[in-house]
Amino acid sequence: MKMPTIPSKFDVLIIGSGAAGLYAALCLPNHLQVGLITKDALKTGASSWARGIAAAIDPADTPLSHWEDTLKAGAGICEPEAVKLLTDLAPGAIESLLEMGVTFDRKGQKLAQELEAAHSRPRVLHSGETTGKVLIDTLTAQVLERENIQVFSQAFALSLWLNQVTGNCQGVSVLNQGSIRWIRAAAVVLATGGCGQVFCHTTNPTVSTGDGIALAWRAGALIRDPEFFQFHPTALTVGGIPRFLVTEIVRGEGAHLVDSQGERFAFDYHPSGELAPRDVVSRAIFSHLQKTQPDPYCVYLDLRPIKAQRMRERFPSIIQACQQWGIDLFTQPIPIAPVAHYFMGGVATNLESCTSIGGLYAIGETASTGVHGANRLASNSLLECIVFAAQLSQLTVHPQINDDDDPGYPSIPIKMEQQDWNNEMEKVKSIRENLPKLMWQSAGISRSQAILEDGISQLHIWRSQLTDLNIVGYLLKATPNQTVQLDSDRAEQNLRLAAETFNLMDVAYLMLKSAAWRTESRGGHYRSDYSQTSADWQLHTLIQGDYWHKSA
Repeated sequence: MKMPTIPSKFDVLIIGSGAAGLYAALCLPNHLQVGLITKDALKTGASSWARGIAAAIDPADTPLSHWEDTLKAGAGICEPEAVKLLTDLAPGAIESLLEMGVTFDRKGQKLAQELEAAHSRPRVLHSGETTGKVLIDTLTAQVLERENIQVFSQAFALSLWLNQVTGNCQGVSVLNQGSIRWIRAAAVVLATGGCGQVFCHTTNPTVSTGDGIALAWRAGALIRDPEFFQFHPTALTVGGIPRFLVTEIVRGEGAHLVDSQGERFAFDYHPSGELAPRDVVSRAIFSHLQKTQPDPYCVYLDLRPIKAQRMRERFPSIIQACQQWGIDLFTQPIPIAPVAHYFMGGVATNLESCTSIGGLYAIGETASTGVHGANRLASNSLLECIVFAAQLSQLTVHPQINDDDDPGYPSIPIKMEQQDWNNEMEKVKSIRENLPKLMWQSAGISRSQAILEDGISQLHIWRSQLTDLNIVGYLLKATPNQTVQLDSDRAEQNLRLAAETFNLMDVAYLMLKSAAWRTESRGGHYRSDYSQTSADWQLHTLIQGDYWHKSA
């Protein structure tokens, strides 16, 4: 069945269908015509994989305590007002989700709350092991019922459309159904998620290619703190399979980190041992592996201190994943290693989710709201999606759908030049394959100036090679008065791969250059040549175009 064509105008266009994008669509006033586009199918983003959401809802807990824990985890560069908004509104966000039909685990009549790393008390809510999926399923069902919201899948945003007079964002170009078209909107919301695919070892799904961050940077939006990337310390590590995240709840339940000799080494690196912040635990594992050089190259998570019945109740998916690869976690520790997990930087926004470009908003992992600082507190990410998406409920825009004014941009259809892209696509595929390996080596858990500079040099070479390709010209040189007709499904697939590769390369450049610029270690950014935290760097990295500076 042929999908409907995307209309040429919306009041609000949301790019991305994760928790942030879906919740924003539901929070927008009903009189606005809302378009929600997603480059893949619905329910394919990282939100579906989330395990919990934090909120101070217990009478013995307070938003102030949650605020303090978040600031402490953020290593000195959280924005206190943004964190206050997050933690103050968290109980109301949970109530809103309950009213929408999201089911959370209970202990008797009360909502069950678990302890996770760096929280001072249990405050993480779950829906079994599939909290994110339950949330996404509920939000998706409600979005599909709203008459003012239209959803379009397999629609890939290629560039932002800026007004040449005001500089405001007035729409996007979209690759969909064999053509590149320009869609007008009074407000554009970037909710494209993170960029974990920039690393070769990641928990992120394949769609996490940093699209919104790259689009915003190329349009001139302010980017903040891209050097801060969170590496999750415990992913199941078996040769030849995708990394399976082993939630840190198991450590909250009593699981131990041990090395190949059975020693609990984490306390050698931090007094909290396995329950230290994620960046600390990841570095402890990395350092211990460097020191001991075991074969296989991993440490182990021993779940045997948890009662077997409790494991069966709480962690059936982990048990199943281990059994699939011949690991019996009831009788033996499971092999784990750190992987790239969450991007703390992003498009800089204020408390209303506004970016530095008028008419352009960013929410979720795409945005840098200031709540995560240098290291995200566990289970604050889903909460951030909900709280900051809800800020758009106050959005006021001039309606686009019902006005009769011609926008002055007639659509001139052109056909893509018939040419053999085979050689060009070989280059694109080569870069797409090698870029994540370069980033893991250059900007992984431990960084240094020489390696970072080598990485930047290689990126310059690759970017030059890509910009010379004819296929990339359709991304960089398309103009708003043109509708490009592609000649085949294969051409559309090739163009999407080229666009994702270009986006990953731009995000990689922002990360590498910022990591080389920040000559200290803080949170998710660790440098072996500047291993201490410096008071001179208790500031944000701000980037606009190719200009780097510190926040005032």
